[in-house]
Amino acid sequence: MKTYPLYLNGEWVTSEETIDVVDPATGETFARVATVNREGTKKALADAHAALPGWRALTGMQRGDYLLAIAAEVRQRADEIATIMTRENGKPLAESKAEVNGTIDHLRWFAEEARRAYGRIIPNQAPGKRHLVLKQPVGVVGAISPWNFPLILSVRKAAPALAAGCTVVLKPASATPLCNLLFAECVAAAGVPAGVFQVVLGKASQIAAEMLENPICRKISFTGSTPVGKRLIEGAAQTCTKLSLELGGNAPVIVFANADMETAVNGTLAAKFRNTGQSCIAANRIYVERPIYEQFLTAFADKLKQQKIGPGLKDGVEIGAMIDEEALQDALELIEDTVAHGGRLICGGERWGEQGSFLTPTILADVPDGAGCMHEEIFAPIAAVTPFDSEEEVLAKANDTEYGLAAYAFTDNLQQAWRVAEALEAGTVGINDGVPSTSIAPFGGFKESGWGRELGIEGMEAFLETKHVSLGNMG
Repeated sequence: MKTYPLYLNGEWVTSEETIDVVDPATGETFARVATVNREGTKKALADAHAALPGWRALTGMQRGDYLLAIAAEVRQRADEIATIMTRENGKPLAESKAEVNGTIDHLRWFAEEARRAYGRIIPNQAPGKRHLVLKQPVGVVGAISPWNFPLILSVRKAAPALAAGCTVVLKPASATPLCNLLFAECVAAAGVPAGVFQVVLGKASQIAAEMLENPICRKISFTGSTPVGKRLIEGAAQTCTKLSLELGGNAPVIVFANADMETAVNGTLAAKFRNTGQSCIAANRIYVERPIYEQFLTAFADKLKQQKIGPGLKDGVEIGAMIDEEALQDALELIEDTVAHGGRLICGGERWGEQGSFLTPTILADVPDGAGCMHEEIFAPIAAVTPFDSEEEVLAKANDTEYGLAAYAFTDNLQQAWRVAEALEAGTVGINDGVPSTSIAPFGGFKESGWGRELGIEGMEAFLETKHVSLGNMG
């Protein structure tokens, strides 16, 4: 069994204490990874701080060239990275390959954005003065990424930070560290200077505490649950550490009677069951207009039953294992709770196979507002469907949540599309589109779904400070 070292200050470092990496499709440990304690995290931050002046001094074009070189290394090893991602995460191999391709796109996008940290000159109001606005890197960045999209959500933080001139200490999820370590190998192969990008792993509480309390760490970018995000906010308040937070979601899907049925079914299927339903922008509550309700349920169930379930490395698999046994048990309890509240089980609803953490893809119909799945983030291959009667009613229900990360609507009426897109309280709205996220557009949440934005031109802005320079006596 291979034990993977950590990438620290340009070197590969082992440790006595390790973390097991488990294949969700079998429940078996297949690798181990070295760890660091709080003192090790402190050293990584110090090394990142030491590397900062040299990295910041490079031109944006030079930093972009490094990102392009990393992208080329990732492309060369794409199949290897995708395979290891499926083994540690459980997702189908096709989805892992798509994630690697998205990672490359993120790197290429921010390689170009590195040239565009624009400032401006402001026309003066007083004689003899000139006013400049400069954009400068925040400094050392602590990045904390989740297990559900283990590589692309790490690179979504690291790439813009590096492009902006920051150095990065990445803490990936303990369940899925391997693809991030292969990415670190790509960083090393691209010749990125030591200390500019590092990977730490260990007790999340210790690592996060050091990032929050160490004045060297000027920014933390976190993707994870809202409760953990709130704890980071509490900690950051003590030091005024800057935060970017991409937190939980409870995405509604609205299917209007005028929607193209095939588009609505396929789009909802993608929004709900991509990544085995383990996505913060996954469809959580599916509202279907009453005249087409039963027709939609039938078509949706027929399409879902065609999805192949099994270990992610097998050909043609579309629904993989959930991340672990605890997640599976939580999903089964949620199904039981929904049925107890009056929900109708259309299909699925049970464990699949004799090993691994697999759930048969599930559709629950007639789900009442009081059921837990209408308020909690499901994070499982469970679709909760309920009818509605008017646009006004469904918009009120869709927005009746503390979350606001993503929302979806299917309609063939352009005026309705505009009304609904503007009325939905979410950072990303897909209209007739079940997979709206892209490198070129901002991503983030309203309300308790987070602070700030990733991707798009906003993605690098999150890692830049704004400085005003006033020049006097210039007459």
